[in-house]
Amino acid sequence: MIGRLRAWLRAHWPALRLRTILLSVLLFAAILPGISAIFLRVYENTLVRQTEAELVAQAATLAATAETFWPGAPVFDPDAVRRDAPGYYRPEPATIDLGSTPVLPARPSPGAPRAPADPAAVIVSERLAPVMERTSQTTLASIIFLDRSGVVVEGFGEGGSWRDLPEIRAALAGRAQTVLRRNDSYHPRYSMEWLSRASALRIHHARPVVVGGEVRGVILTSRSPRALFRGIYQDRIKIGLGAGGTLALIALLAVLVSRGIARPIEALSRAARDVTSGAGSLPPPPATAAVEIRTLYEDFGRMAEAVERRSRYLRDFAAAVSHEFKTPLAGIQGAVELLQDHGDGMEPAQRRRFLDNIAADGRRLSALVTRLLDLARADMARPEAGLAVDLRPALRKAVDARAPDLNVDLVLPDDLPPVAAPAATLEMVVSTLLENSRQAGATTVRIEAREAGELVMLTVSDDGPGVAPADARRIFEPFFTTRRGEGGAGLGLSIARALLAANQATLDLRPSDRGAVFELGFPAAGAAPPAT
Repeated sequence: MIGRLRAWLRAHWPALRLRTILLSVLLFAAILPGISAIFLRVYENTLVRQTEAELVAQAATLAATAETFWPGAPVFDPDAVRRDAPGYYRPEPATIDLGSTPVLPARPSPGAPRAPADPAAVIVSERLAPVMERTSQTTLASIIFLDRSGVVVEGFGEGGSWRDLPEIRAALAGRAQTVLRRNDSYHPRYSMEWLSRASALRIHHARPVVVGGEVRGVILTSRSPRALFRGIYQDRIKIGLGAGGTLALIALLAVLVSRGIARPIEALSRAARDVTSGAGSLPPPPATAAVEIRTLYEDFGRMAEAVERRSRYLRDFAAAVSHEFKTPLAGIQGAVELLQDHGDGMEPAQRRRFLDNIAADGRRLSALVTRLLDLARADMARPEAGLAVDLRPALRKAVDARAPDLNVDLVLPDDLPPVAAPAATLEMVVSTLLENSRQAGATTVRIEAREAGELVMLTVSDDGPGVAPADARRIFEPFFTTRRGEGGAGLGLSIARALLAANQATLDLRPSDRGAVFELGFPAAGAAPPAT
């Protein structure tokens, strides 16, 4: 099931631009609080609790007034009030929650009283009635005064009893209580009013009137809370300003995101197409681009340079290979044609000479192929992790295999650290340098190693004629050689440098007044590789 759904989504998912996705995310983040306020009852719950707080304040004021009016009540002594005493202030938090508070049925009609109304409560009601009327006139709340038996003394249902209501029972027990009840007199007037759960509800708050530590009556207040859409309408200016500010901020963020991400990526895409087709160059990153985008531009620039170098290398390499192969192939083809046309009339010695030329050119081609394979392997080599090779055994092995007419002076300190390069690579590179010195006519070679920070430097110098300044710039190029007539292919130094580069090591020709001086740099085992 999930697999089919994923397949359907992949098949029907629209292709969206980056700025469209970013703008959609910003808009969704902006409207999410509004959706939460309406569908998660956050805003409406706030309106209900605000109504509850208003009823609590009214009932507390009227209860305090009734306690003051009560016959025989203690006279209030301002000097006896200690406002700094712990627990003097007792604020009552809102307790109603539209999501968890149970909704009771509508308040029933008052029942018959079990006893006549308390005379003291009747006396208090006569003085409290004007206060209740003025309060109700302003707050639109229904206010009812009951005696200690739950008989209505003043207000709606006067003469009846509501002592069986849970909120009245709680108040007669000395606890103020707020409940939610259905409002049977409510009739929807707007098409969208079904979104408001509080529209068909009414809040009832009952508070005891305590005189001398005894509950003598109850103040019951009730009112319908502000409806959701009425609250939105009343707060329309603030909500409108908030929505306008949010949209303006989204527009600003969209511009910043577009200039910082979308546009630079589009420019980079166009530049990539131009570079791919061989036209144009990579532009600098825009000043408004994000740091990651600027880094992407830099990385792409390095990649484009590396691709261009590689392409140039391949073009030059292909041209050099074709040139190197063309000469022996032309010789072989010419010798074969001569043998085909005049082989029967040739002298044995002449025929032998042509066959020897063919064999020599074949051996040269075979050597070229072998060296090309060595160069390819060196170019594709990767560094080996955790290498720690002692230089001394590999160097001694390469020196032992030298030509007998070459004197090698090996200077290696005892405290030389191991290097992060394979022993076979060390031996092959040093053997190549020794062979180059021998072919150049040198008789003595000095190999000296030293530690330089996190590198181990190896210097190979000889007493030969050295390298001409004009040749020094090209000595590491593939197929460059000054001994082509002696069969040199010009790949030895290229292979040596490629093998060293694969292990983060270096090979350079150092300027010298006499002889050739090559300097090799190896990273010490465990050291960070040098930056490239």
